[in-house]
Amino acid sequence: MRNAADTIAKILKADKHSIYKMEDRLSAITGKKEVLEKIIEENNQQVNNRLLDLGVSRNASVKEVHDALISKIEADDNLIFNALGGMVCDSQNDCNKILKLAQKVAASNHGFFLKKEVARKFLFNEPPKKIMEFLGYESVEEMLKKESLLEIYSGLRFLEGNEWQNKVFFKQYEKLTPDDFEERPVAIHTLSPKWNEATKKFVLKKWHNISHLKELGVVFVIPISLGISGEVLRMLSLVFHYLHEIPFYSDLFKIIAKVPETFSENFVSLLRGDVLERHLADTEKFSFLVIQRYLAKDDENDWRLFYPHINPEATHWLRAEEDLVKMAGEIDGFSGELAFWRNLDWVGDYFKDEVGEDVLVSFNLVDSVMSLVREKELIKYLYHHQEALWNKIFMEYFSNEQLEKFSKEYLLQGYFEI
Repeated sequence: MRNAADTIAKILKADKHSIYKMEDRLSAITGKKEVLEKIIEENNQQVNNRLLDLGVSRNASVKEVHDALISKIEADDNLIFNALGGMVCDSQNDCNKILKLAQKVAASNHGFFLKKEVARKFLFNEPPKKIMEFLGYESVEEMLKKESLLEIYSGLRFLEGNEWQNKVFFKQYEKLTPDDFEERPVAIHTLSPKWNEATKKFVLKKWHNISHLKELGVVFVIPISLGISGEVLRMLSLVFHYLHEIPFYSDLFKIIAKVPETFSENFVSLLRGDVLERHLADTEKFSFLVIQRYLAKDDENDWRLFYPHINPEATHWLRAEEDLVKMAGEIDGFSGELAFWRNLDWVGDYFKDEVGEDVLVSFNLVDSVMSLVREKELIKYLYHHQEALWNKIFMEYFSNEQLEKFSKEYLLQGYFEI
């Protein structure tokens, strides 16, 4: 009997025999025994402790547990809202104040990014006609004299269609060399209100007002309020996430710059978020995939989600959650409230629904925030928790440092063997 392995396989919806093989191989290599048992024991302890904090019985229904987590998110969101003086990032001034605080907490510094003069040259080569029409300019030269370069690049994803961006504008990236990059600070800014009308579709589709440009080292916020519960907490979570994701990719840009001959090919692959497409052959060793994005957003049945893997995205979210706790302590001394979510990114369990069926509940902060934001649509999120659990397994056998090391070394290859 392998109760712990079976339980983990059920939570991850993975083949239990694959989990058995993983456990045997990693135990043999590391000499560590009963790692999965310890993970399940810790998971149960975390669930029990948090339910106690919430005043919910361990035998509660899935609805009771879910509602309690949502109520906790609403309460914490309200705490942050009040601590920020009622700011919700619906104006450029308020957004900038929040972003300044977030950048201080995350301590995001320099990175290796596309030179601004190269980015300017790309606009001259392939003028973004829809943006120019929207802003009322006849020429790129006139536009760049009066507008922010970073705002124009941010606007590409709102006003220029995906086909033009990918097949025309971004084709220029295929000729980049390491000399086209430089070290400079990470930039975080709020778009001018004049972009609000152009960004409405993006905000409604994504249910958030934040995005980023990895190649330019930019995090930007659209000063629009969604007017929904949990949006302040979600906004800050995303900002912190991007402030960790951008330095991660900057490190990768530096790594691939060591081989100039393949730099542009690898750079474009990183921006696309490529993942391994083929199934791996069985060998004596054990294979892990490295998945650099959340595949469940596109297809929750993607085979790679159930194959042993690590995911750097889950690491960025873990650091974002730690930053939230730190920030709460700095702005109003209530970090104890947000500490409820600490070390819960990989935690979840099954609870009974109204007909007695087992339903998985994620205790992950981001899953809970997203479930609140989309509550009217009855959408419940699980994938941040499941991806974090894959990382947790790897880290328990090895370490956090090894997880990050392997993520960077093998991300482009898409897998590694142990």
